[in-house]
Amino acid sequence: MLRASLAGLEVGDGLPVRIMGVINVSPESFYKGSVRTGEREILETAEQMVGEGAEIIDVGGRSTAPYLETHIPIEEEVRRAVSAVRLLAGSFSQPVSIDTTSAEVARAALDAGARIVNDVYGFEDAAMPALIAESGVSAVVGARPGLGDNLPPVEQTIAALRRSLAKAVEAGVKLDKLVIDPAFGFYGRREMPSEEELRNPLELLQREASKAEPYWFVRDFLLLTRLDTLRELGRPILVGISRKSFLRIPTGRRSPEERMHASLAAEAYAALRGAHIVRTHNPGATRDAVRVAEWLRLFQK
Repeated sequence: MLRASLAGLEVGDGLPVRIMGVINVSPESFYKGSVRTGEREILETAEQMVGEGAEIIDVGGRSTAPYLETHIPIEEEVRRAVSAVRLLAGSFSQPVSIDTTSAEVARAALDAGARIVNDVYGFEDAAMPALIAESGVSAVVGARPGLGDNLPPVEQTIAALRRSLAKAVEAGVKLDKLVIDPAFGFYGRREMPSEEELRNPLELLQREASKAEPYWFVRDFLLLTRLDTLRELGRPILVGISRKSFLRIPTGRRSPEERMHASLAAEAYAALRGAHIVRTHNPGATRDAVRVAEWLRLFQK
């Protein structure tokens, strides 16, 4: 049975799928509808999310979208993150998570009241595991494939997550405080396929499935359909697929603002395939979708 404790919130097998609501204080984020910069709108959004069922509030001070120019000075990321985290941690009992790849930002956010570190780059910053161990907090560990792994996408992701977990354990982080994230949307070739390729999606998927660097959307669909294989790592699974670009391929919805319905379908499917936490921009709608999926899962048994 896979179980973990994220800042006291139990997640894993036999428990409801937990909802993590996203608030970005980074104007450069790919989905502008998630951006909140003023104190009042941050608080109002968090209040709405909690009312809709969010059990964790995830704060991002810098976009990590790999296909955007998102670099900002570390001092600016710290300023944004600390301000929002302090505000939310002082106003809500739900744990606040800091979405960052920087140990410096994570430390400042933890000092401001964050209780979870969400590092989608899987501890690329070598100081991150020691910080988490020293602070005694929980963490979401992302995959960081593409570093010399000549493996198909799912196997590459598992290998990357295994490395990240090993870094954490070596630094003294307790496994029961760790959750894994396969990092949807971050890896794979970014160019668009031709119209001819898209007219034969099954053939395209089969051709790309064994490549170490397939189209990014192929990687994401493969991971989603084989999400349960990540269980071999022994950790609960978080997915962040809300409004991401792979959903554009079957729907033709170019704008993230148009992808909520596609997100709900993918999130419900993720719950069926074993996701324990869903990170989303729309907690209320996502909660309903995954609750239906949970009932379907019950009747499958």
